[in-house]
Amino acid sequence: MRIAFLSFCVFPLAGCVAPIPPVEVTRFHVPEQIEAGGFVIDAAPGVNANTLEFGTYSAAVTRELLRLGFKAEGAPRYHVVVGYERTERSVAKRSPVTIGLGGGSFGSHVGLGIGTSFGVGGGTKGLVLTRMSVQMKRASDSAVLWEGRAHTESAASAPAAQPGLAASKLATALFQDFPGDSGRTITVP
Repeated sequence: MRIAFLSFCVFPLAGCVAPIPPVEVTRFHVPEQIEAGGFVIDAAPGVNANTLEFGTYSAAVTRELLRLGFKAEGAPRYHVVVGYERTERSVAKRSPVTIGLGGGSFGSHVGLGIGTSFGVGGGTKGLVLTRMSVQMKRASDSAVLWEGRAHTESAASAPAAQPGLAASKLATALFQDFPGDSGRTITVP
């Protein structure tokens, strides 16, 4: 009886997961293998590291690096520089207008019809473009060994526009199949 109750409670929640739009990712890296090691997170130039929003993005990158076997303790082998940008823009909502023309005949009678339909609404809607960039620099000489950029766009009113969801999706896409194909842009669903 308890198992049936848990199934009843959990499965409806699975349908409530917010869809996240695809992410475009481009990565570059040096030819040699990047070995796991200690790292520290730094803010990219122009990014304030003392904000909760930066904490959201750096936590998402940290989670992915830990998953890959890197360590956020001890002497750092890498400085991981995290940058992000969120911009909002307005776009016109599509208001579909269609016009149809049809005709037919039945015996000696001919019929002709014209129909139109107009969409209700119009106006504008907000879109949020979220970008993340990450560089892995060797701590000993600041040489960039790996870097990646990712972006996604969603409606401003969608859950996917929230920084926490966007940061997690971008970081997961950036580090998928790490280090990735250098110089190739991919779309991660």
